[in-house]
Amino acid sequence: MNDIETEQMQAIMGLIVNAGNARGFAKEAIDAAREKNFAEARSKLDEANSALNDAHNSQTAMLTKEASGDHVPLTLLMVHSQDHLMTAITYIDLAKELVAVYERIYK
Repeated sequence: MNDIETEQMQAIMGLIVNAGNARGFAKEAIDAAREKNFAEARSKLDEANSALNDAHNSQTAMLTKEASGDHVPLTLLMVHSQDHLMTAITYIDLAKELVAVYERIYK
């Protein structure tokens, strides 16, 4: 594997790992809200957003490279990483809504 392929693989894996972490934190936020622990739920949502920002940074690195004329080859792993990112974004949006609903129900 050459340096370019290694750099691309690091960006892809960073996207997968951080998006997965973001989704996991969002799930923990929902679980905390279900248990009426709203401070913990908000903290987990903050962690989810932070991990999502890290995932976006990995994606932005790839997009910037492509936009500057340096073609980034499309691989199955890259597609997989984008799936993880989109799932995390959707899950976080849903978690925010569920935390708000639980908070409204319990207060």
